[in-house]
Amino acid sequence: MITGSTDGKIMVRRCLVTFKPFRIFVVGIGFFSLCFLMTSLGGQFSAKRLGDSPFTIRTEVLGGMESRGVLRKISDMLEVILKRMDSLSKLDNTSTTEARRLDELSSAINRFQPAGLVERIQAIAQNVSNMAIRVEQILQTSMMQGRVRDGTSSQCDVPRDPRFPECPGKVDWMRARWTSDPCYAFYGVDGSDCSFLIYLSEVEWFCPPLAWRNHSSPPTQHAELPKAPKRQAAFRTNLSVLLDQVGSGKESLSFMKRRIRRLAQQWATAANRLDAKLEQRWRDQKKILVHVGFLTEESGDVFSPKVLKGGPLGEMVQWADILTALHVLGHNLKISMSVKELQGFLGVPPGRGSCPLTGPLPFDLIYTDYHGLQQMKQHMGLSLKKHKCHIRVIDTFGTEPAYNHEEYATLHGYRTNWGYWNLNARQYMTMFPHTPDNSFMGFVSEELNGTEKRSIRQSKVSNMAVVYGKEASMWKGKEGFLQILHRYMEVHGTVYYETQRPPEVPAFVKNHGLLPQHELQQLLRKAKLFIGFGFPYEGPAPLEAIANGCIFLQPRFRPPHSSLNHEFFRGKPTSREVSSQHPYAEQHIGRPHVMTVDYNNSVEFEAAIRDIMSTQVEPFLPYEYTCEGMLERVHAYIQHQDFCSPEPPFMPANVSRQGLLGGGFTGPLFVARPNSTALGWASNATAPPAWPPLASLRLLVSQDGQSCVEACQAAALVCEPAHFRFINNKEALRGLKVQCEVIDSEVNHILPAFSVVRRECGLQREPLLFSCAGHSPKYRRLCPCRDFQRGQVALCRDCL
Repeated sequence: MITGSTDGKIMVRRCLVTFKPFRIFVVGIGFFSLCFLMTSLGGQFSAKRLGDSPFTIRTEVLGGMESRGVLRKISDMLEVILKRMDSLSKLDNTSTTEARRLDELSSAINRFQPAGLVERIQAIAQNVSNMAIRVEQILQTSMMQGRVRDGTSSQCDVPRDPRFPECPGKVDWMRARWTSDPCYAFYGVDGSDCSFLIYLSEVEWFCPPLAWRNHSSPPTQHAELPKAPKRQAAFRTNLSVLLDQVGSGKESLSFMKRRIRRLAQQWATAANRLDAKLEQRWRDQKKILVHVGFLTEESGDVFSPKVLKGGPLGEMVQWADILTALHVLGHNLKISMSVKELQGFLGVPPGRGSCPLTGPLPFDLIYTDYHGLQQMKQHMGLSLKKHKCHIRVIDTFGTEPAYNHEEYATLHGYRTNWGYWNLNARQYMTMFPHTPDNSFMGFVSEELNGTEKRSIRQSKVSNMAVVYGKEASMWKGKEGFLQILHRYMEVHGTVYYETQRPPEVPAFVKNHGLLPQHELQQLLRKAKLFIGFGFPYEGPAPLEAIANGCIFLQPRFRPPHSSLNHEFFRGKPTSREVSSQHPYAEQHIGRPHVMTVDYNNSVEFEAAIRDIMSTQVEPFLPYEYTCEGMLERVHAYIQHQDFCSPEPPFMPANVSRQGLLGGGFTGPLFVARPNSTALGWASNATAPPAWPPLASLRLLVSQDGQSCVEACQAAALVCEPAHFRFINNKEALRGLKVQCEVIDSEVNHILPAFSVVRRECGLQREPLLFSCAGHSPKYRRLCPCRDFQRGQVALCRDCL
């Protein structure tokens, strides 16, 4: 018997927890009555939903031995409940008489006070389960009667319409799973076939509209609101609004805000320069959502706690610069750092993400990362597929087309933990321009003015080296070549430690501990050499050192590191081979600012140190890593890249060449370029709309086993994936004088390509698999190269 108020509260709390999924059932027979019965039995009920009905329960009750007489009384009481429920199920549930009977029943149970626990508890559990089934039947009858009173159809037949072949299967799925996500109930799904069909025709698009529904407005998914008039983007030089938007509360956000403030004047100067260069040209203002997935609590946010402990900062550097570039360019920006903010900005329905968005996407562009992309998949449902053309994925190391195409990757062994999103490969945006299949986003390094450069020349210490390695583990096993370096130079480190010096750092190294960014800048301005250990790969620090007048010395990798032979790259969606710690610095900057040597060869290493001692360099920063260079590049992408408008094949099978280009043109489409082995677009042929423009196209053939990345680089050009659709045809093969006995169209990331030995030519059937990176020893590839601006490899000469 429950006598004390404390015991009563405990009983109520337990009942609330146990019967939370069954609120309707509990109201029907009296909440406190049922709780009293449950508590008096002294057992423990555990309710678990079976199948997909919230009213079917399995009860497990554990109790000791008590008198059989008490058991019989409880069994009798349950039988009374079942009889009352039987009679209730035959009547309208709005009957006031039955409502009084339920009240009487509740009172009877409240007055009933069993003496203790019982023996045959399994029989009682079965009776309770039977009661739940009867209640479910009553509810279904009630819902049908309610629809009749509302003037809607009480019975809905599932249509068999060839225009909607998936409808019956989707209805079956809803019958079994509609309770799996609260969003279905939010849209009015109640377990009936009618509600399923309403949802599947008006929220999703798998079933035809119901004849008896009011269709004054079209189904939600197909509704298109009138487009708002375009607004012009105006450059901004005040960053205070952006700093407020970034927020606070995490060290990662504090780091990003410090960086934004430190570079504010350089961004303002760059904005004024680009504004003058564009000559007041109209720029559409875009609504842009930036969702930084890797900093959300839902992704684990492993970076924030490491900001002050030597953890990687490259991603935060890039995100801070992306946010600033978008703000300075004048776009309408929303910033999300949590899944809750993401849901609010997108307007997703409440639940677990199974239901689609019900209106147009409120953004023109969404910048996120792989963590954010996964979160969007979980919370946008089918909408992600519809709206993914608006997404730009910030992807440090790049994603090649063979890994991006889900079915192809799965069938051919390219499936990894990342990739497989079936995006256009140019929607992935990298930190360095190492993968032309993707778009190069980049970041910025601090640019020095004339006064600062003169100061550096005066303060440089000719025998001072700074080591690139903030974590003690990076120093393990490096003492051999550090000893050689120590013979010539004073060695400085910036290794994080809390209480005592890390033992991995040799005693001759002067360790400054982890330095704030501005203090590290001062250290680099004094140093002659910045030396890498081989890790981390492709970070921003070497560019910052070179910009501050250091020579960067790095190890060469033999063989090159890749996903095939190195743990760090394993699982990343790229087969790129990394020849050194920082391939961009090696290939795009080079000597005298960058030296790449074999650290395992002590003679070569020591010769490099002596060479560095006698070499004088000026601070150097590639234009594409200045604030102006990044603004220019991001502006071009936003204004010209459009992955939502379908790109038809350049030469559809059912359209003649004359019909496509105009009946008056009969000459070759691709003609030889002066002083070049490449072909260009014929100047007297109509050029279809394209970005980059077709005037930049240079058509080349690779060597056997060579990728288009390598073939274009050898000709001082860049592979341009956007041009593949213009060369994936017989006209290109004819222009290159390729001999083809057989021409097939296949799904293969090597194509378009041909075999000289077999005289077989292959054209690409799947546009998502156009790949600059693909190569095969059996084939020579057709490569769409282009020219590029000096210091801005992402843009052709006429791309701005």
